[in-house]
Amino acid sequence: MTDRHLLSGTEPDPARDAGHLEPPPRVGFFTDTSVCIGCKACEVACKEWNAIPEDGLSLTGMSYDNTQGLGASTWRHVAFIEQQKPQVPAPDGRTQLPLVEAESKTESETPADPGELRWLMSSDVCKHCTHAACLDVCPTGSLFRTEFGTVVVQEDICNGCGYCVPACPYGVIEQRPDDGRAFKCTMCYDRLGAGQEPACAKACPTESIQFGPLDELRERAALRVDQLHEAGVDGARLYGHEPDDGVGGDGAFFLLLDEPEVYGLPPNPVVTTRDLPTMWKHAGAAALSLVGGFALSFALPALRGRKGTR
Repeated sequence: MTDRHLLSGTEPDPARDAGHLEPPPRVGFFTDTSVCIGCKACEVACKEWNAIPEDGLSLTGMSYDNTQGLGASTWRHVAFIEQQKPQVPAPDGRTQLPLVEAESKTESETPADPGELRWLMSSDVCKHCTHAACLDVCPTGSLFRTEFGTVVVQEDICNGCGYCVPACPYGVIEQRPDDGRAFKCTMCYDRLGAGQEPACAKACPTESIQFGPLDELRERAALRVDQLHEAGVDGARLYGHEPDDGVGGDGAFFLLLDEPEVYGLPPNPVVTTRDLPTMWKHAGAAALSLVGGFALSFALPALRGRKGTR
């Protein structure tokens, strides 16, 4: 699949490549972390709609982040990252402005203390990769590509083998300890089929989580980055939006205010099964060579025996 699109120069259509003949436009999430307030409404809505078991009731030592990361029972995770506010030059070049206040401060105002702290908040979720390694390794077909381009786990088909867990380049999928089956975000597949947006996006009060056709979200995200750069927020950047990255682009991408590692995201994710086609070709060639060698080893004594009887 990957090679065909690379040769043609076209962007992959995962739903069509999965066999959906007339799929609707691919949909996804754009999470603008610059307006996330850490309210966790997305976490609550996700759990309530999908009937996900409770978790994260114990103190973790990570401020308000009681769930720590994505997992089988945490399909939306709001990260709370406390750091020192970066300083950016003021328009006159003589003073320094805190990054998150550059848009509202004036030249005459006194800059904040360099030791002042800021919160970076981000609602993480399954990326619904264009080239999804979890799909490649699932032996039962429990994981499948929907007509919307998303990736869903069918819990009644999952046999708990766990192959998908190490295959995910983002560490999203996890098995529940009580029965061993794998679970992750479905992007509310049942709601999409009814023409509704996912519960997390519906519940977000600041529109930090935006849902819609992926092409439209990418355009909107690029405009938002330009807007932040013009306001002096030079650290704003997009993550997971490029169709030619290591996973073919994500169905859920982010606007970040710092490096991906700060948010616990891999800087250069790569689909873990990218070399499988080449490996299978080499394995096939080796198998044919082995079979040919065995055939030759049996054929030569027979030929010699025939020559000896003449």
